[in-house]
Amino acid sequence: MTPRPECSGRFSLAPRVTGDLRFLCDEMLGRLARYLRAAGYDTTLATGGAPDRDLLATARRERRTFVTCDRRIALHKAAAEVALILPRGTIDELAQALALRVPIDWLHRPFSRCLVDNAPLIAGAGGSPRAPPPDVAGTEVRSCPECGRLYWAGSHHRRMRARLAAWSEGRAGGA
Repeated sequence: MTPRPECSGRFSLAPRVTGDLRFLCDEMLGRLARYLRAAGYDTTLATGGAPDRDLLATARRERRTFVTCDRRIALHKAAAEVALILPRGTIDELAQALALRVPIDWLHRPFSRCLVDNAPLIAGAGGSPRAPPPDVAGTEVRSCPECGRLYWAGSHHRRMRARLAAWSEGRAGGA
């Protein structure tokens, strides 16, 4: 019988981190994935209830750290050096736990990736069929070449950036 893994809040499988940080977040960590993208990290999000072994294989193949709160991942031999198990908690607690385990810079390349599909953003409205709202005239606009979403420094951007800055300073985000 396989021994049961340690289940304290500090447990992880110590993934090997080399080069640029790239993440694959479990489905349950959609909000954390969004903030990792907001920080500028290449972060994919598991969908469709894929089996753990497939997620671990994808993480290894794509050289990503698989981030999850599912402690059963530790039972998989394939999880070694790939999986990082975070304790369950609020978005602020998850961000803090992640920062304790990997050298993350929450202000890495802020707002350089689409928050929805992870594509690198391009300057301007690009090929987007959408036009920026008139009240953002004079504001830098970026667009996603994949989905056409537009991004600019509005109130949502300011709240997210404040949370990223707080995490970067080791504080709770409060946004």
